[in-house]
Amino acid sequence: MWANTRNALSPIRNDHTSSMKHLLAFYFLALVASPLAAQTSDYKVSSYLAEGFKAPNTNYEGEAWLNFVLQSDTGFIYNLTHAHFKANSTLDWHYHATPQVLVVVDGVGYYQERGKDPILMKEGDVIRCEKGVEHWHSSSAESDVSYVAIYGSSPTTWTEKLSREAYQAVAELLSTENH
Repeated sequence: MWANTRNALSPIRNDHTSSMKHLLAFYFLALVASPLAAQTSDYKVSSYLAEGFKAPNTNYEGEAWLNFVLQSDTGFIYNLTHAHFKANSTLDWHYHATPQVLVVVDGVGYYQERGKDPILMKEGDVIRCEKGVEHWHSSSAESDVSYVAIYGSSPTTWTEKLSREAYQAVAELLSTENH
């Protein structure tokens, strides 16, 4: 019932996971950013590896850092944000006017859509959330999580605070189911 989020298309872990992770991330960002790079000596280069800034505790509890890697404009309609949440941090319920894709690059976290069971999200997982679907995602109780979020230019709509009790219930449930 609370199955692991990996499927047959997920990468297989081995001793080269870290190298493969960076290679895949580089390939992914190169693919997304390639239309942005003009054929001049002035390239726009950013890195998802940069720490970013500590986010104000507006729609979450705990510690989080955000790095706005790419921001939408008239030529590129998506935002690309690297988010890093320290263990035991929560993000409130919200939805987007466009689909959102989360690419987990490190750690373990939780993901839940309204009315569905929560799941673990782990390094290598790619989760697509459809537009208008209320959801939350965060680090797990025991682990930091880092992910790259891809989403449209419309602002996020925050709907409800994720209670500490609800977060703890998910943490206990997923910890029990996966050990």
